[in-house]
Amino acid sequence: MMKKAEPAHPINHNIRAADVLLIDQDNTNQGVIPTSDALKQAQAVQLDLVVVSPEAQPPVARIMDYGKHLYQQKKRLNSGKSSKTRLKEVKLRPNVDDADYSRRVDLAKKWLGDGNMVKFQVRLRGREHQHRDRAVELLSRIQDDLENIGKVQSLDRRGLVLQMVSA
Repeated sequence: MMKKAEPAHPINHNIRAADVLLIDQDNTNQGVIPTSDALKQAQAVQLDLVVVSPEAQPPVARIMDYGKHLYQQKKRLNSGKSSKTRLKEVKLRPNVDDADYSRRVDLAKKWLGDGNMVKFQVRLRGREHQHRDRAVELLSRIQDDLENIGKVQSLDRRGLVLQMVSA
């Protein structure tokens, strides 16, 4: 049988301290009062009495809507996750076919539209190293095809990194 998770802060009748330093719903310091009186004040405004600092002497309790507080905390934590941009990589060979090339460019356009960064790499093997100019031509072709969608952030011997143009 699973045990119900206890709240992170003691609330309402779970407060064990005899006296608390009360901060009301308007963020006004009411001073040190008995816990029973603080609980009556919270019930009068139909809110919860929550201990926000249990280590303090006496503990600091606040009158608030605890459910709303938990919701806002959860929302604050989740908001940071979606804003991160990712670096997507596309690896090509210098002798790439037109169909493969157009597919990879279309995929890069989609990723740039989603707010991600795209890195193109041209991989050379064996005798392809003797024709590095083909790799440079391929990267410049990619740059020309994507110039209206993304701007070049860096172009070096490792590849081409594009980022979405802010309109």
